[in-house]
Amino acid sequence: MAFLKEEITFVFSLWASLLYVALMSLSLGAEAPKRSQFMWKTGVWGVCVASDCGSLGLQTRSVWCVHAEGWSTHQSNCFPSDRPAHQRVCVKMCEWQKDLFEWRLSPWGPCTPSPLLPANRCVTAQRGVQSRNMQCVKRNNNSSVSLHVCEAFSSAPEGEQACLLPCPMDCVVSAFTHWSTCSRTCGSALQQRTRDVLATPLYGGMDCPSLTQTRPCRHEQGHPALCPSDQQEYSYSLWAGPWSPCRIKGVAPVGKTTVDFNLGKSTVRTSYTIKRHAEGFHRQNHYDEKGYKVSWEIIIGYQTRQLRCLRSDGKNAMLSLCDHDNSAVNFRSCVMPRDCKVSDWSQWSLCSKTCRTSDPSPGFRHRSRSLIQAAIGGAEPCPVLEEKANCNILEDALPLCPRYEWRVTSWNPCQVTPLLSQQDHRRTNTSVLCGGGMRTREAYCVQIQDNTVPSHSKNTGFDKPSRPVGKNLCTGPLPPLAEFCFIPCQKHCPLTPWSPWGPCLHDNCLEPQGRRGFKIRSRSVITESWVESDSCPHVSEAMTCDDPVCFLWRVASLGPCLPLNGSCGPGLQEQTLECVSASGEPVSNDQCPEDPPAVQRLCEMPCPGDCVLGHWGFWTSCSQSCSSKHQEGKQSRSRLVLALPGDYGKPCPPGSELEQWRSCGAHSCTVYHWDASPWDPCMPNTITDKTERNRTVQMEDDSTCGTGLQTRQVICRRAGNGHVLPKRCPESSRPDSVRSCPLPCKVDCIVTAFSEWSVCPTSCLSVNATVSTQSRHRIIIQRHANGGQECPDTLYEERNCDPPPLCPTYRWQTHRWHQCVLVPDSVRQAVGGPAEACGSGLETREVTCVGADDAPAEMAECVSWAGLMPVSVRECRVPCRDECSFTSWSRFSQCRGCGSWRTRTRSLIGRSKKRWRCQQEELFPLLEKEACPCSEFHSRPQGPWSPCLLSAVKSTAGRPFIQGVFHQGQKAVQDWRGLRRSSECGHGRRYRALVCLDHLRQLVEPALCSSPGYEEESCHVSCSTDCKLSEWSHWSACSASCGGGVKVRSQWLREKPFNGGRPCPKLNSKNQVSEVLPCYSDCSQYIWEVQSWSVCIINPQNNLTNIRPNHQPVCGEGFRTSKIRCLKRGGENQDEVVDNSLCDLEERPSTAETCLLPCPAHCVTSEWSQWTRCSVDCNDGDLSWRSRSVLRWPEEDHTCPELNQTKPCTNMACLKYSYVYSDWSSCQLSESAVCGRGIKTRLLNCVRSDGKLVELSLCKELGPSRGKLSAPCEVACPVNCLITEWSAWSECSHTCGGQSQRSRSRVVLQADSEGGRPCPSQLSQTRPCPIRPCYSWTLADWSPCRVEGADCGEGVSRRERSCVLHWGSLSGPPQPVPVEDEKCVGHLQSKVSEIEFLQPCTVPCPGECHLTQWSPWSSCQLMCLDGRSFETWGRQARSRAVVTQVQENQESCPSQTYETRPCQGGTCLSYEWMTGEWRHNRRLVWCQRSDGVNVTGGCMAVNQPSAVRQCQPPCTKPFSFCTQNGVCGCEKGFTEVMTSHGFLDYCTRTPGLDHKKADVKSTAGRLRPDYTRNNKHVKDWTLQPLGPDGRVKLWVYGLMAAGFVVILLLIVMSFLLCKNPEDSPSSSPQKALALAYDGDMDM
Repeated sequence: MAFLKEEITFVFSLWASLLYVALMSLSLGAEAPKRSQFMWKTGVWGVCVASDCGSLGLQTRSVWCVHAEGWSTHQSNCFPSDRPAHQRVCVKMCEWQKDLFEWRLSPWGPCTPSPLLPANRCVTAQRGVQSRNMQCVKRNNNSSVSLHVCEAFSSAPEGEQACLLPCPMDCVVSAFTHWSTCSRTCGSALQQRTRDVLATPLYGGMDCPSLTQTRPCRHEQGHPALCPSDQQEYSYSLWAGPWSPCRIKGVAPVGKTTVDFNLGKSTVRTSYTIKRHAEGFHRQNHYDEKGYKVSWEIIIGYQTRQLRCLRSDGKNAMLSLCDHDNSAVNFRSCVMPRDCKVSDWSQWSLCSKTCRTSDPSPGFRHRSRSLIQAAIGGAEPCPVLEEKANCNILEDALPLCPRYEWRVTSWNPCQVTPLLSQQDHRRTNTSVLCGGGMRTREAYCVQIQDNTVPSHSKNTGFDKPSRPVGKNLCTGPLPPLAEFCFIPCQKHCPLTPWSPWGPCLHDNCLEPQGRRGFKIRSRSVITESWVESDSCPHVSEAMTCDDPVCFLWRVASLGPCLPLNGSCGPGLQEQTLECVSASGEPVSNDQCPEDPPAVQRLCEMPCPGDCVLGHWGFWTSCSQSCSSKHQEGKQSRSRLVLALPGDYGKPCPPGSELEQWRSCGAHSCTVYHWDASPWDPCMPNTITDKTERNRTVQMEDDSTCGTGLQTRQVICRRAGNGHVLPKRCPESSRPDSVRSCPLPCKVDCIVTAFSEWSVCPTSCLSVNATVSTQSRHRIIIQRHANGGQECPDTLYEERNCDPPPLCPTYRWQTHRWHQCVLVPDSVRQAVGGPAEACGSGLETREVTCVGADDAPAEMAECVSWAGLMPVSVRECRVPCRDECSFTSWSRFSQCRGCGSWRTRTRSLIGRSKKRWRCQQEELFPLLEKEACPCSEFHSRPQGPWSPCLLSAVKSTAGRPFIQGVFHQGQKAVQDWRGLRRSSECGHGRRYRALVCLDHLRQLVEPALCSSPGYEEESCHVSCSTDCKLSEWSHWSACSASCGGGVKVRSQWLREKPFNGGRPCPKLNSKNQVSEVLPCYSDCSQYIWEVQSWSVCIINPQNNLTNIRPNHQPVCGEGFRTSKIRCLKRGGENQDEVVDNSLCDLEERPSTAETCLLPCPAHCVTSEWSQWTRCSVDCNDGDLSWRSRSVLRWPEEDHTCPELNQTKPCTNMACLKYSYVYSDWSSCQLSESAVCGRGIKTRLLNCVRSDGKLVELSLCKELGPSRGKLSAPCEVACPVNCLITEWSAWSECSHTCGGQSQRSRSRVVLQADSEGGRPCPSQLSQTRPCPIRPCYSWTLADWSPCRVEGADCGEGVSRRERSCVLHWGSLSGPPQPVPVEDEKCVGHLQSKVSEIEFLQPCTVPCPGECHLTQWSPWSSCQLMCLDGRSFETWGRQARSRAVVTQVQENQESCPSQTYETRPCQGGTCLSYEWMTGEWRHNRRLVWCQRSDGVNVTGGCMAVNQPSAVRQCQPPCTKPFSFCTQNGVCGCEKGFTEVMTSHGFLDYCTRTPGLDHKKADVKSTAGRLRPDYTRNNKHVKDWTLQPLGPDGRVKLWVYGLMAAGFVVILLLIVMSFLLCKNPEDSPSSSPQKALALAYDGDMDM
């Protein structure tokens, strides 16, 4: 037992050791990746610390531990063994040595991803590192030295820096193509399918997967595994190697062509390259006697290549097994390469930047060299012939550049004409126009000197105007060239109506003379006027009269009539007299020339019973204001019978005596007035100021030079009949004829100096070119005025340029072809060629350069001036004996006209007639034909007509011209209307291109059709029509007869605007525009006049007692009537009778009233006077009264009625009055103005408290009004569109083709507004250019790779260059037509190098592993983040996949390759996982690009959906499986028992299905294959551990318990056996036995 105990102890120890080792390995394994995230970081070496320079010292640097993400950590996290040294030995350098060395740094390299960071942590960007190289160099020779040298003086610059990169982008490839066909029809064969690279990996993304999939062909699908006996198992192909470099005769062929019979695998192919000939050879060029190189010698050499026969498994075979149609050629003639030769560089041109500007970019200079000898034979192409370099990078040393700025001329006079519409009647007399207008000026560009102050002020401040320069030199904004202005209006004054004619007065009442006087009427200028009184018409008129009276006596009041005897009868009446003027104003009594009348006058008091008469009424207005031969004025007055007489009383006078008539207006009707002419210009006052001279000043609008005099003519004019003698007009009202005035200063004309002469062309002149001219001009800055110095007549000068030298004329001259040169015989025999000297070769000819006189010239001259050099080498063939032989070509047949063909023939001769190969006309044609020359041409129109073009108004060169303003060079102002219409409408010409075609309908030069290239015809452009309105209607009558009202006038729409005319103002629904003004009607202007009342008629029914027999009643109540009429005061004929509607109808007097005719004994009184007015404030104590007087006293006991009556004002309608202002009128302009300053008015009305307008005098008790009745205003001027004149026609846009055209344009200087004339729709115009044919070189597509004389190997792909005729576009229509190459001579593409026509390629042999052709470039893709791009250039990719044809050659296959290139116009593309439908718990999952392309790569792998569906938790219960819905279900025949959480608990057998057999006809009896297999194994057991419900049976648990007890007993027994017996006698032998145990288990 002892040995068992030791064994157990050993096992447990071993197990513990293993456990420890395992735990340690786990800890180390966990520590290793942890430490890998940390690394040591070092700083820069410090300064060398030593006692003295040149002695040894120490340098130190910092060393710390950092995490991969960049943050510092404790040093224990890094491996101590990897810790860099922090000290080193150094030599201290001296200070003077610092200037000998310096650090030189390279630019920062590209940013590369950091290898320490995992890629899956990237979100939007990843950290990267970029580095740069550094070296320590000597400053004197830039040689490199040790870095320690520079580190001794200064710390080394940082060699790395952090940077940011986008997240890694994996390679994206397309989906696979379809499987290819089998490489062989029998035997072992392969199929391939490939895919393309769409996006290459970037920034550390995953590399591209394999682009090729290969699989063996399936034989069961009809592909036999073994080839038939009659078919060879292998195929053979002739392989050709690359051609050797071109050699010359006498040089042994290097790499002699041999046939390799080795059956080993072929070596790697040699790529085809064009190399220079390495052997030296003395070439002789041809020179003439002057030393000119007149031709380039061409040397013919030879080339060889290797031929080999390859079997389809890649092994070499005998050359005879490779049958070929033609004999394999392994030699050929060639042209010895000749490198391009160029001349030396010319001198550097002057730097484009010679002065300092605000632009920091440097200038440029260039130099060139010319071609001396072109490259041929595949030699090195020519280098660049032009070179460009920066210059003047440091601007501080450069002088300042000259500055340029715009200057402007003085403003032209203000014009109103541009603002008028086309139909404005005021265009007929533009001299009277005033108000708002437009004035313009011109701008020119000048150079500012250093001492010149920028002119923001007026130009007139310069003593010497600057010289104008080209307008293109001024880059600043153009100053305003047009602005609004104002011309003061001299329009009619606002006048009051004429007053009535006054009395006949002396001209001077203070000194009356003679018996002739004047009757005067006047009118006055409204005080609130905005015009000068000088422009007002006369304000007074006079008529002569006789017996003038200035002052007269007037009865002021009359007393009662006092009878002399008794109470009635004759008596006396006192009267009060006063002296008044003719206008009724009281004056002193001494003013009246005559004695005053008596104080008392006779009167008569009627006695009782007498007839009583009333006082005489007022004289009526005179029927005529003056008298003529046929008309005389009259006026009347009347009196009424107030009481009829009694029986014995004094009777009444007859009716004729109750009315009186008298003559009036006896003076003549001739009217006279003073007429004053306009004031003359202000002239110097030579009488009063002889010493003051008129000074000359520069353009100051308000400048004056002293005081002068103005005169005007004043004459007396008879109304409508010319002037008369001055004595006919009153001298007192004569206007002044002389006045003083401010004297304007003289203004001289100011012009600039002439500009520099324009530059003459410096290039050479062709033979038929015309002589160029140069010009210069100057600008009028200020025009003369007020008698100043006039402007010069010459503003533009032109002269011919000195003729430049004629362009040299050179041409190529070709010579005859030399003999055909073949490969030398020795070379042909050395490589195993035929013995006969025949086959293909090369022949040459000399091409020389000659001048205009056919004299030899340098070849370089023809290269520069003669265009494409003719071909000097061509292929030729020396026929062999066994080749086909032909006769010479016959002459061409005769042509039968245009469009026909001519032919020539040849025939076989000799044995060639019997050879079948020679009889193949596809290979050896016996007939050739060519088109006959034809000179028939015809032209036809091409394209649409151009717009109708009007001739532009010529302007002075170098200055802008504005339509509608005046021209700098003209003395008179141009009519805007004429200018605008001449440039916008009228008769013009339109053009259409003509094409000249030959008989094949091909485009030719227009000159062949005797045509200028276009046709023209006259046309007409309709003029624009402005909106046309009718004339203003007359003002309507004032709407109010008393006080303020409105008056209206209107305009109607007559014609709408057309073709860009001025638009209409805003119209109302009736298509009219109205203007409303306030008006005022004097309340006393129209009055009711009551004519005399009739006699009171007694009503007989009411007065029966007073009726006498056969008589009318004599007293009592009755009625009386009168007539009324409406009079207008102050008319031409004094008071004018007008319609009654003009008078106030509310105040219309009554035409009938009751009356009382007193009886003879009754009291007779006069009529009541008017009621006195109440005060305005209507006080309670105020009374109104009226009175009457007694005309006849009563008798007996009769009494008189009351003679006075009063009434309180409060009992009356107490009315108040107040001022009210009307609304402001619209802004009123002069009739001669369009816009500008005007006046707006309003009216002051007096309104009664009941709202009625009354006379203004009723409000005078309120005091004067303080508001203004007029105010200045402004009407916005219509801003017409201002445009520049048409520019000069440009050159043709293309030199050939059908799209060439010339254009001209104009610029809008000021847009229209405020209803001005809109801008024209055409701001640019084009006209066709002659259509000339275009000739261009075109390169065809690359041909398939072809190996000449072999089946595979190194070949050449070609593309042809041809000259085509097209109409300006190579893509058509019409499609380009090939023509002779001579047509393209001189074209830019005429010097295409040979490399552009040939490119090496490889044709793979059958069975050879090779790369596919390059795939098409993928779509341009940008790098985007959230659909937004951060770059303008994208990337495209293409790839080449590997194609394996034979499995044995897979080891020699090349690697797949791909490449990228930048592109523009890319888009943002995103990638998204796509899924298909679930089928049997599986579905398709693929990645799709946003443009719908299915790809591999691009989608995030972590986001990839699952392709296989699994249940969670897994279905581990017996008889369960995962259903399509992703949940666990039971097999057929079992029922699911679910847990409370919805998961499957177990499957129980469905009752009744235990012993039923499956019915093959019922799907219900089918069992799943898995269940059938499991059920079979379960039934093989003797004991079933599971019950029918799937539960474990009880006996299984009992068996498990018994097993546990057995194991427990074994453990107890082992413990007892291992116990150490202390008293056992056999312990010693056992111990010895234990020592002898060697560990062998067999013991």
